Amino acid sequence: MFQPGHVGRVNLAGLQAEGVMFQAAVTDAVGHIVKQTSEQPPKYLVKLLFSFRGVNEVEVPPERIHGDK
Repeated sequence: MFQPGHVGRVNLAGLQAEGVMFQAAVTDAVGHIVKQTSEQPPKYLVKLLFSFRGVNEVEVPPERIHGDK
């Protein structure tokens, strides 16, 4: 579905990563797809263009990613 290097926007609302809980307002974080990490269920590793409290990579399902605007 998504290829490495693809630029997208990620909905991080309510997601917890590395001890950081993302607030409901974080719905449009820009990042690059690094790789697909799982097929069932599908998940992708996304490198964010900026860091949230030291977190700059997150693993998310494809429904949380949408194409860059």
